[in-house]
Amino acid sequence: MAHLAPFIAALTVDLSKQAGTEGKAPRVVKLIPAGSFRARDGRPVEVSAWKMDSVQAAILIAAATDRRTRYVIDYEHQTLRSIENGKPAPAAGWFRTLEWRDDGLYAVDVEWTTAAAAMLESDEYGYLSPVFTYDKEGRITGLLHVALTNNPALDELPELSVAALSLLATVSLPPTIQEESMDIAELLEQLRWMLNLPVGATVEDTKAQLQKLIDHLSAGQGTAAASVDLLGLLTGQQQRIAALSATQVDPARFVSVETMRALQDQVAVLTDKLQGGEVEQLLTAALSDGRLLPVQEEWARGLGKSNLDALQSYLASAPKIAALSATQTQGKPPAADPKTGLDADTLAVCSMFGNDPAAVAAAMKE
Repeated sequence: MAHLAPFIAALTVDLSKQAGTEGKAPRVVKLIPAGSFRARDGRPVEVSAWKMDSVQAAILIAAATDRRTRYVIDYEHQTLRSIENGKPAPAAGWFRTLEWRDDGLYAVDVEWTTAAAAMLESDEYGYLSPVFTYDKEGRITGLLHVALTNNPALDELPELSVAALSLLATVSLPPTIQEESMDIAELLEQLRWMLNLPVGATVEDTKAQLQKLIDHLSAGQGTAAASVDLLGLLTGQQQRIAALSATQVDPARFVSVETMRALQDQVAVLTDKLQGGEVEQLLTAALSDGRLLPVQEEWARGLGKSNLDALQSYLASAPKIAALSATQTQGKPPAADPKTGLDADTLAVCSMFGNDPAAVAAAMKE
């Protein structure tokens, strides 16, 4: 079971500043201001400030609705002092209903005793001092009672702490209210964390940020936010991210298209150079041993550049002409035929292949 934090404070509220109090005892009194606040005497010391907002007010209002007895307004905190001094603690007034307004928490049905009303109307008392509990964050968690006082700067806590704690044990909130108050506070902290809000973010800030998330989910899904499985949505996103990470291209294993094309161009140039050199070697050898005639040189060179294998296959099957692999004139220029002007070697080839020397001579002249 959750328990209230054992921090207790007495705050002073100026009755003269309450609306509608001129010359009479007010029925509606402001007990605790809204927002973060401190006492005139420098309290609190355990936290930076006391805090009251609509969430904390809802906890106190629920407690007031649930309790069977009214809250007491006494004189000078005698309700607490009587535990030590044994003197009576007469009531100055009573109230049962709390109400949250924009500027703080109010008691809205105060009933004053005749004596207290007379003192208030004669301005014998000028201040209210509510006694409340608060947690380690400064959030007000419970209202114990209220006192009429004329000493607003007095720190009542040092001498009242033991008595107040004893009283707290007898008038503490019912277990269900205690648990709900702690659950609400914990829920608010969790929402602040989930929405990435600072620790001091107000309930209004949290609600505004949460509404932005709801609107985003509704717009993204095309449905009401209540039908969105937020946990399932986040899980699906994580799975998709993991899948994309697994299929991401590793720059160390792949090169860009531009780099690949540049390499291909370099390979093509080198291939052309190597292939061109091999074609020239084949042509030189084939022309020297008669497998190619001079008139076939250009044709063979073109074939070698386009299809080296085809040229190699042709030359492998072409017969060598012995007459062309050695000169018949022992290195001397052959004598030309007086009729055709062809040398002896060319005439020999014409004779071998059955060509007309005159036609060959005419073709060579063209």
